[in-house]
Amino acid sequence: MSARPCFQTHEVLNQPPPLVDYNLFLSDVALMEAVVGEGAAWALDELTAYGETLGTAATLELGRVANREVPRLETHDRYGERVDRVEFHPAYHALMRLHVAQGLQSSPWSDPRPGAHVRRAAGLYMSGQVEAGTSCPISMTHAAVPILARADESLRAWLPKLYSRVYDPAHRPVTEKAGALVGMGMTEKQGGSDVRANTTRAEAVGAAGPGSAYRIVGHKWFMSAPMCDAFLILAQAPGGLSCFFLPRWTPDGNLNALRFQRLKDKLGNRSNASSEVEFEGALGWLIGDEGRGVPTILEMVEFTRLDNIVGSAGVQRRALALALHHAQFRTAFQRPLIEQPLMANVLADLALEVEAATAVAFRLARAFDAPSDPAEALFRRLVTPATKFWVCKRGPVVGAEALEVLGGNGYVEDSGLPRLYRELPLYSVWEGAGNIMGLDVQRALQRAPEVLDALDTELAPARGADPRLDRQIDLVLDSARVADDEANLRRLCRDLVVTLQGALLIRHAPGFMVEAFLKSRLGPEAGAFGMLPRLRAQRHCGARRACAELMRNGQNRANAA
Repeated sequence: MSARPCFQTHEVLNQPPPLVDYNLFLSDVALMEAVVGEGAAWALDELTAYGETLGTAATLELGRVANREVPRLETHDRYGERVDRVEFHPAYHALMRLHVAQGLQSSPWSDPRPGAHVRRAAGLYMSGQVEAGTSCPISMTHAAVPILARADESLRAWLPKLYSRVYDPAHRPVTEKAGALVGMGMTEKQGGSDVRANTTRAEAVGAAGPGSAYRIVGHKWFMSAPMCDAFLILAQAPGGLSCFFLPRWTPDGNLNALRFQRLKDKLGNRSNASSEVEFEGALGWLIGDEGRGVPTILEMVEFTRLDNIVGSAGVQRRALALALHHAQFRTAFQRPLIEQPLMANVLADLALEVEAATAVAFRLARAFDAPSDPAEALFRRLVTPATKFWVCKRGPVVGAEALEVLGGNGYVEDSGLPRLYRELPLYSVWEGAGNIMGLDVQRALQRAPEVLDALDTELAPARGADPRLDRQIDLVLDSARVADDEANLRRLCRDLVVTLQGALLIRHAPGFMVEAFLKSRLGPEAGAFGMLPRLRAQRHCGARRACAELMRNGQNRANAA
């Protein structure tokens, strides 16, 4: 018998290997330096171990599968009884198990040592690079804990389950579970960001007041993470808009009257369920006084806004890493992409953006580690909404540019970049879109003008280092003092955050990065990525700092840190 002819058409060449089995922490010099510089050096070993686990091929595959195999709502069982249960792929549960074991849902509260928020932020920054859809229940649980800690004794009894590092996805009463998570519902069909337009109503079952039971009737157009064990919601009580705690199960062991209507078919964030729900006399317990719902929920939102900033910076980092990795291995016109001036400029610019986002995110995290410091509280009040606006607005642009580095390959799902690109706009939408952030900055300046003193104090150590930044600081402070032009608030937010980023880089980053940032972000050259002026940044600012371990020197930098 003659041999079968060979019809092999070609050999696969010039394709990069998968970016797997690398340490998400040790490969990120900016992250390591931020953790040390902002007060969490004690967490280096555990963050290194976590980064190693998250970067394995197996864990990264869990993220891909969890996003592809979307959650499914089961409203009734086979007998027609309401169950209102959301089913997830095992890959999602595996990721949640990792994150809860790391304590991302509550560790700063259960172990409140200095730097605890910085350490947690680093874990969240890395976990979102695997699959950002897991961040929602983690973030909301973390934000709910301080509110519950001041609530009635019956609600404080939930805290040990929220502190637990055992992920328990079982659909049963919290008394029968090893751990619990908390979600949130504010948005209604007619209101959107205007929560004071909410129509959901609450009536006391017996005596009214904090810690008392109420019957809730109404709806939420967005109820995030409906598989959680309880939710914080807003409803209209006789005394005004109020905050309530709604468990999935009532104290007598019955399923509470939360009737989930459907899950949202979203652009991204697909592994995380987002739902529409109706309350048919659901039992809820009042947190705080009637009419104080907005201040109560805004305290929670301040924490989740920080998570939006950290999460966006983390996803941007993963997009950058994929672009850098591709450019190291891909050759065009007889040279690796990373050695070609135009591409080197783009990569350097992207790296600069991610470095600046990381610096400001972790400086903010440190501010949350000082809850009793009045100056840090003022700093948080002003800078959190401004930073959420700017860092999250830059995210989709970073994602798109990173995708383009891969060309047509980047537009294909297998590259992983389309998933990141779809994820990044959500950070701007969550917890108040861009215009809401601008209005919040304006309110902070009008109601507490001393926030500017806190900002000035933060910027002061950078004064005198560069005249361009000195001029920018003066301009921003002058603009903020007369922030009465609502149409100009986005520009104010941008200028404030870019100025703060420049000041942080001057204090913590190499000189060539500072020069590149100041010349490209403050000067007339600012524009699309890849337009850095001709200086050493084109050659060094990008790949060598931004992806150190991929360039084979990450371990040395980690040891130095």
